[in-house]
Amino acid sequence: MEHTVSADTYVDVTLRVNGSARQLRLDSRVTLLDALRDELDLTGTKKGCDQGACGACTVLLDGKRVLSCLTLAAQCEGGEVTSIEGLATDGRLHPVQEAFIRHDGFQCGYCTPGQIMSAVALLQEGRAGSDEEIREFMSGNLCRCGAYPNIVAAIREVAGRGSE
Repeated sequence: MEHTVSADTYVDVTLRVNGSARQLRLDSRVTLLDALRDELDLTGTKKGCDQGACGACTVLLDGKRVLSCLTLAAQCEGGEVTSIEGLATDGRLHPVQEAFIRHDGFQCGYCTPGQIMSAVALLQEGRAGSDEEIREFMSGNLCRCGAYPNIVAAIREVAGRGSE
């Protein structure tokens, strides 16, 4: 039996992504992750588990971190989405991106965009008071290579505490 999608399941959505409004016509079930990657060609946000368990798809929605694999694109109407591609300004990397490079906060690099986006939000939330707190609030972002000590060091640096 062939599965068909009726025209009434499509919605017109205006997404504000990395400072630019983008108008899309999407199936109402399309996730923000798939809209970013497949419709807007912003492939920095990674598809890991597609179940909200790994954090590879973390982006910011109105400054708060969200798992884009669990967020419908239509839910983002009127919100400001920031993906890893939107962190750099005027050709200069975000301080968290620079710190990840300095501290080798990545190995294979697959989880790095989600880690960085989560770290940016963690810092904005003021949740980098200690290494333990950083680890707790970064626990939703998994790194199968085990770069956790370097990730914590990068976040600690940006938080202004140097090395401990």
